[in-house]
Parts: sequence; structure tokens; C-alpha cells
Amino acid sequence: MFGGGGMNPRKMKQMMKQMGIDVSEIDAEEVIIRTADEELVFSDAQVTQMDAQGQQTYQIVGEPESRALGPGDTAGASGARSEDTVDVDAAGEAGGEADGEEIPDSDVEIVATRAGASEEEAREALEAENGDLASAISRLE
Repeated sequence: MFGGGGMNPRKMKQMMKQMGIDVSEIDAEEVIIRTADEELVFSDAQVTQMDAQGQQTYQIVGEPESRALGPGDTAGASGARSEDTVDVDAAGEAGGEADGEEIPDSDVEIVATRAGASEEEAREALEAENGDLASAISRLE
């Protein structure tokens, strides 16, 4: 992550804590990433959750099994959704702006703060970049 080379893992964890980054392991039984035409199913995957300044990032380590989706299969076929479920589109980006969903206020606030712009400018940049935070920030800088 930081290219620590031969850095002591305890020292690396201490540095991350000083920077406000909290890392924890998740005891996941199965992880499913659903794209437009397939599912990637990770059984016995090692999942790490990183919380940095309110942004949560998940790292999945393991070998996925690829399953093709049939014509009747949809992203919500199971009916049940966990609070921690993240939809990932075919490009691998979390979100759903293409579905017409509104941009979350938290994203607008992040872009406005990082780019030093008004919330209105941040919202416009996010809409222009289909909800991509990094692209919206770059557009405003």
C-alpha cells in the first residue's frame, strides 16, 4: 500500500493510526461481485476493511469462481441485501449514477472540501463525472 519495503508491520500499523486510517479484518464467508454478465464468487476470501477519513475501502484476497449470469438473473435476484452491500458496475466502480440515483450529500461534501469549491460546484462536477469522486475533484482543481 505504501511501499513499506522491509518496514516492521507494527510500525506500519502505528503510522496508519497516526494518519487516521483504521484497518480491520472481516470474517467473510463469501464475497460476490456482480457485473452485467457475470458473478465473481470468492469463497474463503481474506477481506480487509480500511476506514480513512470516513471513506471505507475493502480489499479482497482470494481466487474467484466466475459464474455467467443467465438472461433471467438480476443484481437483486436474492431479494435480501446487507447494509454493507456495495454494487459494483462492469467498470469496477462502486455507485449507481447510471441508474439515475441522486449523488449522496456526503460525496458532494468530500469533493467540495478537497477541491475548495462550493457544494453546488461540487455537485455539478460529480454529475458531469457520473459520481466519480476523483474525477470530480480533478475537474475542479
